Amino acid sequence: MAAAAAATTATTRTAPRPMVAVAVLIVVLCATSVAGQGQLQLQVGYYNKTCPAAEQIVRNETTAAIQASPDLAAALLRLHYHDCFVQGCDASVLLDSTPNNTAEKDSLPNGSLRGFDVVARVKDQLETACPGTVSCADILALMARDAVSLAKGPTWPVALGRRDGRTSSAASCGELPPLHGDIGLMVQAFAAKGLDVKDLAVLSGAHTLGKAHCSSYADRLYASASCATPDPALDARYAARLRMRCPSAGDGNNATAASELDPGSCTTFDTSYYRHVARRRGLLRSDASLLDHRFTRAYVLQVASGRIDGHYFHDFTVSMAKMAAIGVLTGDQGEIRRKCNVVN
Repeated sequence: MAAAAAATTATTRTAPRPMVAVAVLIVVLCATSVAGQGQLQLQVGYYNKTCPAAEQIVRNETTAAIQASPDLAAALLRLHYHDCFVQGCDASVLLDSTPNNTAEKDSLPNGSLRGFDVVARVKDQLETACPGTVSCADILALMARDAVSLAKGPTWPVALGRRDGRTSSAASCGELPPLHGDIGLMVQAFAAKGLDVKDLAVLSGAHTLGKAHCSSYADRLYASASCATPDPALDARYAARLRMRCPSAGDGNNATAASELDPGSCTTFDTSYYRHVARRRGLLRSDASLLDHRFTRAYVLQVASGRIDGHYFHDFTVSMAKMAAIGVLTGDQGEIRRKCNVVN
């Protein structure tokens, strides 16, 4: 399936000049190779002997947190995603800034990240049970899986054995796929991490959970210096409702001005997100851009039909496993942090 998706990407874009095409192919193949190596270095049941209760501890704490606040499912899934896309799945997103360095969590793209306190509670429990054994990077991978499952989505075995990184820089957050990006930028950002166009279509479905602040979509509602008119790709009636939540472009930083990414279903992992996108009601520009590519558009419409939910759930577990292996540290690399927000 991945090969077919990659082939579709190659044939549906405007053909680049020969040398550029070769360069892009090399980048994609190298990134894919790195992701594949990461998957091979990890293993299911990694802590069976060293910390047999690890996965149950994570599950118990995640369950308690989401029962108390169902919207944390989206936050925990997003933490894992934002971690993996910036210098790999090494828990660098959890590190605090220091006087001489602004960390990832304090960058503009990560300003609305939440759930750090829940991760800290899980880590404290694991340090009590098995000191210095379970990495913060593995905790993020497990909590993301459990968050999806607890939101009535699929579950899957998580390969473990990641180590934690020792560095974190806000400057590196340019590696995150842009919320305001067009389909070309999104495909490029995913390819740089060894993920293909199908992974993009599949992982975008994570937006079935959670909300987005006005600053993430105000550019689609109002004219601006960069765009003379509101985004014509946005359904007019939906746009009118969004303007009620976000009365002017200047309200973009209003923390209370948030809209559900999947209206009416933002705490349940299902396929209704794709139905909204198919009706031109994807909230973010990156959501709407899925209709601008032959493969992603076809995938959106197929899932939106409601006839392949089981198949989509399977696709999601496969793509999540690929993402969770991006740039992992293993063996003697990195460290096992005692506290997830600071290096040892």
